[in-house]
Amino acid sequence: MTTVRIPAGWPATEEQARAVQDELRERVVTDEPGPPPRTGQVTGVDVAYDDERDVVVAAAVVLDAADLTVVAEATAVGTVSFPYVPGLLAFREIPTVLAALDALPCRPGLVVCDGYGLAHPRRFGLASHLGVLTGLPTIGVAKNPFTFTYDDPGIPRGSVSPLRADADEVGRALRTREGVKPVFVSVGHRVTLDNACAHALALTPEYRLPETTRRADALCRRALREATA
Repeated sequence: MTTVRIPAGWPATEEQARAVQDELRERVVTDEPGPPPRTGQVTGVDVAYDDERDVVVAAAVVLDAADLTVVAEATAVGTVSFPYVPGLLAFREIPTVLAALDALPCRPGLVVCDGYGLAHPRRFGLASHLGVLTGLPTIGVAKNPFTFTYDDPGIPRGSVSPLRADADEVGRALRTREGVKPVFVSVGHRVTLDNACAHALALTPEYRLPETTRRADALCRRALREATA
């Protein structure tokens, strides 16, 4: 497990963090298709907190995109680097997530975040932030629609409906299991929305959430228990 320090110059106030978002948002690439689903490798990242001890642990789990077997995994532990502010959660997580990705023995391929990309009030969630900083293709697959509206997609697996901010489509509600609540997919960086949804569907052969997220969640929770034992 890698130990992480808060980077020098890391934003300390909401004003500073929003200024960083404004600067980096201009670098998001949305006109590249991204890697085809079920090819190469795909990596899930997730974090877990112990707020009493001010500890955050990040996990990165690399899967073979064809059969979803684990290729590699890494964890990192650090100090929470920013207070809890809705819309600025990436600033709590990014340093430790970057350290976990850096600790991998192989290239991550597409990175899947348990959260948002463009489906974010400032159009710059964790998936976009991480993609811009690393240059990697990234998508967000979230458990809820944040503040955005959508019509319930059809019942069959693979059904979608737009996730909207007024008239703008910022992502899609995607039904990954028949009759089960959808997930909410958005572009992070260097992937189209169509391809992001195709990846999310390929990563959910049995459960509502992507295997990348499920495995990264289990790993970071285990690593948090070990770090705070």
